[in-house]
Amino acid sequence: MAKVTGAMLMARSLKQQGVEFMYGIVGFPVQPIAAAAQEVGIKYIGMRNEQSASYAAQAAGYLTGRPGACLTVSGPGVVHGLAGLANAQQNCWPMILIGGAAPTYQNGMGSFQEENQVQIASPFCKFAHAVEHVERIPFYVEKAVRQSIYGRPGATYLDMPDDIIQGEVEEDDVQTFATVPEPPRMAAVAENVTAALDAMESAERPLVIVGKGMAWSRAENEVRAFIERTQLPFLASPMGKGVLDDNHPLSVGAARSHALKEADVIFVMGARLNWIMHYGLPPRFKKDVRVVQLDISPEAIGDNVPTEVALVGDGKTIVGQLNTELENRQWFYPADTDWKAAIAEKAAGNAAAIQPMIDDNSTPTNYYRALKDISAWATEDAVIIGEGANTMDIGRTQLPNASPRLRLDAGTYGTMGIGMGFAIAAATVHPERPIISVSGDSAIGFSGMEIETACRHKLPIKIVVLNNGGIGQGIAEFPTDAQIPPGILTIGARYDLMMEAFGGKGFLVNDPADLAGVLEEAKAFDGPTLVNVILHPQAGRKPQQFGWLTT
Repeated sequence: MAKVTGAMLMARSLKQQGVEFMYGIVGFPVQPIAAAAQEVGIKYIGMRNEQSASYAAQAAGYLTGRPGACLTVSGPGVVHGLAGLANAQQNCWPMILIGGAAPTYQNGMGSFQEENQVQIASPFCKFAHAVEHVERIPFYVEKAVRQSIYGRPGATYLDMPDDIIQGEVEEDDVQTFATVPEPPRMAAVAENVTAALDAMESAERPLVIVGKGMAWSRAENEVRAFIERTQLPFLASPMGKGVLDDNHPLSVGAARSHALKEADVIFVMGARLNWIMHYGLPPRFKKDVRVVQLDISPEAIGDNVPTEVALVGDGKTIVGQLNTELENRQWFYPADTDWKAAIAEKAAGNAAAIQPMIDDNSTPTNYYRALKDISAWATEDAVIIGEGANTMDIGRTQLPNASPRLRLDAGTYGTMGIGMGFAIAAATVHPERPIISVSGDSAIGFSGMEIETACRHKLPIKIVVLNNGGIGQGIAEFPTDAQIPPGILTIGARYDLMMEAFGGKGFLVNDPADLAGVLEEAKAFDGPTLVNVILHPQAGRKPQQFGWLTT
């Protein structure tokens, strides 16, 4: 009678449950799990830091719809992986963190890297458990996968002690479980569908906010049909970008603050009224704004602002319900309203305000001028990763998306350090697409050693570093008689040479006139590249109407 090890049973169970990608760092006791994963056909990418591995796993989960796996050693390895576990949970992306652990018979003895791993993981995920019997591994994997993708997606954790990894059981004694099907698509209550359309029809200044929940539910066709049928203006959240084309004529992205502040009825479609949407509160929103809210989680209804109509369930299904009911209505929002005219006027004013920066060819350059060439260079099918405060915020306005799930950035948790992990995940999930990471110089420092990972695996990631020598802003030269200010980094740091050191191709750009040509060279190179663009140290955003995090 044949026997199977815990490592192989873990790999087989993950493969059966649709887990295609694993990212991690091997060592005691998890090396056998990585080897078994490769043997059963799971793509394993060895990373340089567990944080980046955990960021990669969650991005793979979001892009594929099944959780990505992150594999870490015990103790400090798990602790490092908690950063990604927390980010996945806050961002509502599915992943499984698999942490090695000391043998169960050494628990409490002060064993190598012993830690209360299930206990410390639990606050950061939907489900956490130690695997205590080899034959029960399929049970725990099935549960971890189901928990990660059902309801509001999120993170899960499995603790794998050394004696469970190395242990063997008879094949006939293994507890088998069915493959977790795709999440059930729950419909909204019918009268609430009617009430939602009634509310939008009664609005003088309606606005739809399209969030990443709609991207997760693969609802782009339904959302497009709804917007084009109703002719309602819409705003995409940072990772809701691409559910509808950013260049769609009904997009209010170029007049975001004005649209949020003046709308009298908002339809929050798969987004949350958290800090990214200024909590739905004044002065960024009207004091008496009426809210229609679509969310997978009943507990999210009414967060921060009372909800007038709740649509609880799956985004794709519910917007389909709305579209069906619209077939029996004659209503749509007219083109010639004061509201649409005011949005257009504000968008034109904002465009005029930044045009001088876009056209500024002085050296060193600014964000808007650099992003002009990057935008022209990025194809519509590219996955764009944005990281860094100014780089990401300005990039959200200057780098459009035309298709869903092609924009990855710091997200709900506001995490810096996600860039290279996200880029590596995108390159492994979408080898057919260009992968473009646009990073600030501070941000690339969090995960820069993953450049070696990209080169080792020959992942053709194109990295652009917008380098102003600081966290936020830099300085022209170091002081000679005082301490270096806290937010200042090396002036003119040669991140391009890091890429060269590991076998990729690096480029340094001091003059914006050279940028477009260099980007084309980077695109033509068959492998990872890094374009290091030197910015003016005081480069920044255009003046803002409201201070950051204003409520």
